[in-house]
Amino acid sequence: MSDFPDRSSRPDVQGYDAPAARPSRASLLAALLEKRAAAHNAGAHDLEALLRDQIRWALPIERFPDSAE
Repeated sequence: MSDFPDRSSRPDVQGYDAPAARPSRASLLAALLEKRAAAHNAGAHDLEALLRDQIRWALPIERFPDSAE
């Protein structure tokens, strides 16, 4: 028999933090916009362009169904 206790029947509550909450789309966009503004003020044109691409990717997309007649 093993020297280790059978731990499969009880939850292990030691050493685990609750999972971090996922940021909302609005807070993500706000953070990206702040970073882009800082990059613009610092003259970091390449970083600003990269952040602009990330902002475009993070924007919500509204798709309209085709109006087939």
